[in-house]
Amino acid sequence: MIGVEIAMVGVGLTILLSVVRIVIGPTEGDRAIGADLLAFSIIAMIALVGVRAGSEGVFDLVLVATLVAFLAALALARLLNRGAR
Repeated sequence: MIGVEIAMVGVGLTILLSVVRIVIGPTEGDRAIGADLLAFSIIAMIALVGVRAGSEGVFDLVLVATLVAFLAALALARLLNRGAR
């Protein structure tokens, strides 16, 4: 299970760096990418905690959260383009 702990450290660093990108990002696009990365990194951390705990119910939560985060990323991209297709 040492691989799961290493992956959790890596995802934790990704969460930290995405928060830095959200705070420092000079443009709205940088902040949007940071928020998207943060959402998917938190979902990855939840999945890793589920693997470590051996809980199968967590994966249903991860599936739903991934779909919601994907739709939020699409909506944010549309907002940044001001509704243009």
